[in-house]
Amino acid sequence: MAAMLVALLIDAAVGWPAWLFRWIGHPVTWIGRLIDRLDSWLNIDETDPLRRKLAGLIAALAVIGVCVEIAVIVTNLLPGGWLGVLIEGILAWPFLASRSLHDHVQAVARPLWRGDLDGARQAVAMIVGRDPNQLDGAGVARAAMESLSENASDGVVAPWFWGMVFGLPGIVGYKAINTLDSMIGHRTPRHEAFGWAAARIDDVANLIPARLTGLFLAAVSGRWRSGVAVMMRDARRHRSPNAGWPEAAMAGALGIRLSGPRVYADRIAQEPWVNAGAPDPDATDLARGLGLFRKMVALLAGLTALLALTGWVLS
Repeated sequence: MAAMLVALLIDAAVGWPAWLFRWIGHPVTWIGRLIDRLDSWLNIDETDPLRRKLAGLIAALAVIGVCVEIAVIVTNLLPGGWLGVLIEGILAWPFLASRSLHDHVQAVARPLWRGDLDGARQAVAMIVGRDPNQLDGAGVARAAMESLSENASDGVVAPWFWGMVFGLPGIVGYKAINTLDSMIGHRTPRHEAFGWAAARIDDVANLIPARLTGLFLAAVSGRWRSGVAVMMRDARRHRSPNAGWPEAAMAGALGIRLSGPRVYADRIAQEPWVNAGAPDPDATDLARGLGLFRKMVALLAGLTALLALTGWVLS
């Protein structure tokens, strides 16, 4: 728990600096290379769907197993005491993404606030898959807010949760699962069968964290009842079994609507609204959403510190 507090504080302070990325890359990119290699080796187009599902399951378990085993070995080599806690926290730091997420969404909010729709579209294209040229100001704000809400779970609460439960192997294992889903867990001709296992494993891994994220966002908003009410009413209507929980909590807490129809490069997705009847978000709401996100990260840090101190006292 103390190691997770170290990781949270470092990530919130500096993120993953560009110079460090240029020097050594990022652990997620290392995991991604392994996934790419297994995808090219095992995902054969001529194979029937059942065999591709089996191959995808083998690939997913191999990636997760390798990542967790490395983390277990490293953990066993760490020194005891506060030095070991510090090193483990530094090693866990790259697997959190609070600063990166905040900065990417803020990069959308700033031009949107100035009325620079083209600049906001370019920035939002960095974090969502839909066609930015089809988005008006409300669409840009909605896309950014949805990304902020969903990734508050995937990028912060979920790795924090699994790190708190299982230490470094937990946070590394979760990030392997999440990277598998983001790379091969898509309903495309190439990955619908091969990525099936990765997507299902990711759904299970995010089951608790997504709901915790919704509760945390509602708790720090000052509109607990509204956030929880919308979350309980609309979360299950979302296309994702997990993303709807933080999105609905954010929508209820801010009094806006999210989700709804969206345009991708090759199709229009007719999705139901979350908190239908509320107005679309604007630049001001996006700034408010970023404020809630910062408060949520602070809440996580405070809760982690409290649990670590309690564990230390009881030991």
